[in-house]
Amino acid sequence: MIRVMIVDDDPMVRTGLRLILGGEADVEIVGEAGDGREAVGVVRELRPDVVLMDIRMPGQDGLVTTETLVSWPEPPRILVLTAFDADDMVLRALRLGAAGFLLKDTPPAKMIDAVRAVAAGEPVLSPSVAHQVIAAATGGHEPRREEAQRELAKLTDRERQVAVEVARGLSNTEIAQSLYMSVATVKANVTRIFAKLGTDNRVQVAMKVRDAGFL
Repeated sequence: MIRVMIVDDDPMVRTGLRLILGGEADVEIVGEAGDGREAVGVVRELRPDVVLMDIRMPGQDGLVTTETLVSWPEPPRILVLTAFDADDMVLRALRLGAAGFLLKDTPPAKMIDAVRAVAAGEPVLSPSVAHQVIAAATGGHEPRREEAQRELAKLTDRERQVAVEVARGLSNTEIAQSLYMSVATVKANVTRIFAKLGTDNRVQVAMKVRDAGFL
């Protein structure tokens, strides 16, 4: 059972998320909060596995709250929600330790899949905003194509295919379906990609793929 908490200042959004997730047999909505300060107290009490975190809230926003929660021993996984395609706060949240981000209008099935993926320790990048986040991470400068291509040349052909799918924002399950691989094989490829590229998260892999011109 995945224990989920919803943090959003809009009661309508909280209700919608509760309806989307509450009907799943493996998901339990254990609590909710309307702002960051309240969220910290509720998370401390209920110890959810996953927190759906609104990034823009009055008072204490999702960034400060995310930074606080991920600093705890055995922290919950934070899945940031945003209403904007190009929100620089999303990139900051990822740097602070959020497990991923989604747009609030993500289809229900994708939202459920994302919660399961995050609970399993798999970062989630919404495909519709991944390119903007990657562009922001590179500071808007011209990509260093040759350097990135040399880095990606360390990968096997199959690993490069997986890296491109990671850069497109696909989960391990979606990559497995796209490339006709098992999920376990995808995970093994991702681990090797991290090691060969000297990266420790999927955003960094996506940046290198983009710089190399493979996306």
